[in-house]
Amino acid sequence: MIAGMAALVNAVQTNCDIADARHARDVSLCTYLLGMREFYRWEHQLPYGVSPPRDEVGRWIAEREARWELIADDDFVAVPVAGREFDPFAAQQVNAALAGSGLVYGAGLGRFHKPHFFLGQLDREEQRGEAHLLVCGCEYARDVSAIPAASQGATLIVRREALRQWLWEKAEGWNVKQQDGALKSALLAYGFDVDPQAAIERMTDGEIETLVLHEEGEFAAGRLLGQEWADKLAGFSGKRAELLARAVRDNLADCLVTLPALLQRDAADSLHFWFSTFDGLRRELFPRLVEAYGARVGAGDPAILAAAATAGRAHFTALGRRLLELDEAGIEALSHQPAAIAL
Repeated sequence: MIAGMAALVNAVQTNCDIADARHARDVSLCTYLLGMREFYRWEHQLPYGVSPPRDEVGRWIAEREARWELIADDDFVAVPVAGREFDPFAAQQVNAALAGSGLVYGAGLGRFHKPHFFLGQLDREEQRGEAHLLVCGCEYARDVSAIPAASQGATLIVRREALRQWLWEKAEGWNVKQQDGALKSALLAYGFDVDPQAAIERMTDGEIETLVLHEEGEFAAGRLLGQEWADKLAGFSGKRAELLARAVRDNLADCLVTLPALLQRDAADSLHFWFSTFDGLRRELFPRLVEAYGARVGAGDPAILAAAATAGRAHFTALGRRLLELDEAGIEALSHQPAAIAL
């Protein structure tokens, strides 16, 4: 660790709390309550598989919301490292100052312009082509909606704790009805039916690479679509256009890197995991890939999946460039008719 660790953690958590005060409730009530329950679990260091006490969680939420009312209009605070203060969104500079400390810092704007911050332990780092990968372990400061992976320019960050939380939430939901599908195949492949906690730990470690591949794909897609794409995404005022643009880029990223890599490695378990995350507008835009996955029992025929990914690369590159030519109103109009632009 480093000198001034307490002040650093306090500053990052303060910014997380301000961001939550402004945006944590911008979701459905069910999603909000589930997120707050898991945030309570993280803050109180409760093990997965143990249900937090409902009454205590309720009181904790009420107290947290009362505090949010007091800080929602506050400015984000500077991040102190080694005697210097940094803009809270200057993640690259903060991480440069943290070099050698065993810490990793994340900051940026997520979906619908919501700020996200976190500070955690650096488990490993490596160079992946032109991208710099940071894998974060134990987290010391975070907001309610922890994002398992994100790109900050040429820096790719994967958060192990956030991925494990996401997997537990998905597994708990599946365990109620135990429906057939990709998630069931992924969970059983890791032995969830025998030892749920050990399975989630193995799955977390095993699927970090899948998240890394997607972020590499995001980096490649960003290079392909150019800075104009990032500028357009940052300028959206409504949700529908942003949802469509993100779905197009996600599909392009996975066709460029994630799916080809998983197919080349014959990573059937990871393909099940990836398809368990393939939902919403991404799925609506790419029915050919859904059909390819179901072409055979299991991960599908690799040749059919590979052909779908190759077709998707061309389709979503062209669609992304088409979106660049439209204003937000035009993109929003397309978002209401996904079948017309689907592959």
